[in-house]
Amino acid sequence: MNRTFTSGLQAGIPIFIGYFPAAVAFGLVARSAGLLLGDTVLFSMTTFAGASQFFAVNLLRSGALIIEITIGVLLVNLRHVLFSASLYQKLTPTGNLQKAAVAFGNTDEVFSVASTRSGRVTPAFMAGLEIPAWSGWVSGSAVGFMVGSVLPPDVQISVGITLYAMFTTLLIQEVKRQYRYLGIAALSGLINTAAVAVLGIPPGWGFILAITLAGAVGAAVLPDEPEQAVHETAEEHVHDA
Repeated sequence: MNRTFTSGLQAGIPIFIGYFPAAVAFGLVARSAGLLLGDTVLFSMTTFAGASQFFAVNLLRSGALIIEITIGVLLVNLRHVLFSASLYQKLTPTGNLQKAAVAFGNTDEVFSVASTRSGRVTPAFMAGLEIPAWSGWVSGSAVGFMVGSVLPPDVQISVGITLYAMFTTLLIQEVKRQYRYLGIAALSGLINTAAVAVLGIPPGWGFILAITLAGAVGAAVLPDEPEQAVHETAEEHVHDA
């Protein structure tokens, strides 16, 4: 059941349906930030990370430097290292190239679906699971950019709130498990506000400082969780979807 490309494809269709409208919103945001159609599509093709792409485009619109955007996106995506490390335990023996391909397409939703499957999964299954997800994100980005040509500028700008909605969704998943995560998020917001509004630090560096310091505090005060908690969180993602 978890071995064929077809079974992966069937499991990936719901992810396509979920990713497409979110990607349309990203395409609108990218257009309002001054990106070209080719830039937007290439960005989604090569990065394939929704929350961090919204984050990067908003930083770009604020005039942040490339180094700020790069480090910020890296920090936002660090959770995928843990996802891939966990998913590797379920993956049947395979070559390094296939491992890299699976890791590239291992988003939050892909991880949720794959990790809650009983038994091991094969690279063929993962390819079937990840291709619809990637296709939905890339095609939605293109459609959103093109739709932006017929929408009023004010409407395009307002879509930028999608960034906050995506990060709120990530936060809620953690707060449901432990309310102390909300305190860490609040601390991060206070640090970022103080850095940018009070100290005059550029937004990109302010975000990097906030996520680094708040992450260090979280690592110090939050208890370690067993591996089972990772799979329980994945099941919550699936149920909420």
